Amino acid sequence: MAAVVRQWQAVRPGLDTGPMEIIGRINRCAALLQQAEDAPLRRAGLSRPEFDLLGALRRTGHELTPGELARETFSSGAAVTKRLKQLTERGLVERRGDTRDRRVVHLRLTDAGRDLVDGILPVQLAYETAVLSGLDGPEQGELAALLGELLGQLEGRLGVLRA
Repeated sequence: MAAVVRQWQAVRPGLDTGPMEIIGRINRCAALLQQAEDAPLRRAGLSRPEFDLLGALRRTGHELTPGELARETFSSGAAVTKRLKQLTERGLVERRGDTRDRRVVHLRLTDAGRDLVDGILPVQLAYETAVLSGLDGPEQGELAALLGELLGQLEGRLGVLRA
């Protein structure tokens, strides 16, 4: 990223590359983390988005509709539908129709799904701890706070930024 900034400064010396230095680094970190593919999840045959759905069902402690899952995981409805189909076929999630409205489906983890999440979460957290081991505790806390602040601002302005 530093080389990219230097190159831009060489061809456009008056250009403020500060935002690029932050967003570019965030994007680069995200790309590297995706390339690593969350090794413990991969070993369990799960993608990060699938694990996010399972985790949402586990941490909320109650049934959710597909729409609620989409909101919980910041996913599109179509993506949630596709992932739920795969997770249901694997016996990790089960569907229950609503007794009052046949169009509504309620989702919950099966025992196998709950066992998988409970078993892999400590391993995944240990993996993520290792990924962040180059930063000490206070640095991790500061980074988490700054990213949380940025995320809150972006979520609050999402409609304005898309326009």
